[in-house]
Amino acid sequence: MAPIMRVNGTGNESAFLDGRTGVGFSARIMGEREQTTAAEGEREPGSGTEESWVEIAKTVAYALAIAVVIRTFLFQPFNIPSASMEGTLLIGDYLFVSKYSYGYSAHSFPFSAFDAFSGRFFFASEPERGDVAVFKLPSDNSTDYIKRVIGLPGDRIQMIDGVLQINGEAIPKVRVEDYAETTIGGVQVRVPRYRETLPNGVSYDVLDRDPHARSDNTGVYIVPEGHFFMMGDNRDNSQDSRSIVGYVPFDNLVGRAEIIFFSTDGSARFWEFWKWLFAVRYGRLGVVVD
Repeated sequence: MAPIMRVNGTGNESAFLDGRTGVGFSARIMGEREQTTAAEGEREPGSGTEESWVEIAKTVAYALAIAVVIRTFLFQPFNIPSASMEGTLLIGDYLFVSKYSYGYSAHSFPFSAFDAFSGRFFFASEPERGDVAVFKLPSDNSTDYIKRVIGLPGDRIQMIDGVLQINGEAIPKVRVEDYAETTIGGVQVRVPRYRETLPNGVSYDVLDRDPHARSDNTGVYIVPEGHFFMMGDNRDNSQDSRSIVGYVPFDNLVGRAEIIFFSTDGSARFWEFWKWLFAVRYGRLGVVVD
């Protein structure tokens, strides 16, 4: 029997062959490769480019489909444009809102695409007192607002001398370290800050800019069934259920605020890329919203 030998080459030419048939086998492989090369040369010009564009289009379509699913059913990004939740959320914060926390309604979908449907479905559960939630403004069902859930269905809510009352009981309000901020003119100011603790044990900070604000004394609000009473943590600078927002229907809830993934102080314009790194509030990245 002839010895086993190795034929060196590239690609499929490198293999262990029988010494008696190695030459013929190698020639057969080379012949097949030449035929393949000739067949490839007969393809229509531009066909490879067209296939590449088709693959790119498929990849983009898959990516968009995945993004839509994530945005609709899992997490949706929002940015904070106003100071109504200041102390907890700042203008320029970007955060993720969990869409599954309260189940799904017509407003869970982009552009409220299924607004003909009412009610919530799939894991529907009411928010807990103290949740920071995004919802659609009841008056137009399109504008996104973010506030803290204060009153549940059936609750009686009132403000007396700046102290929150729930069902006739004053909510503990303890003075803590002042909130420091810088005005547009560069002046440092300090705002009185208090820690409130709700009946379910949830604690959070609120700002009291004006001890004699009109919203510090209100009548009694009785929250209807299937609705919620929302308030901003920046109590004297918030349009909430005490004013134009009113009671928020359960169906209007979009989701619960979870975590801040980006934050900018606004000192860099979009085209001022050399300032971007200095405008980021690095200390706020990854902060859990509570």
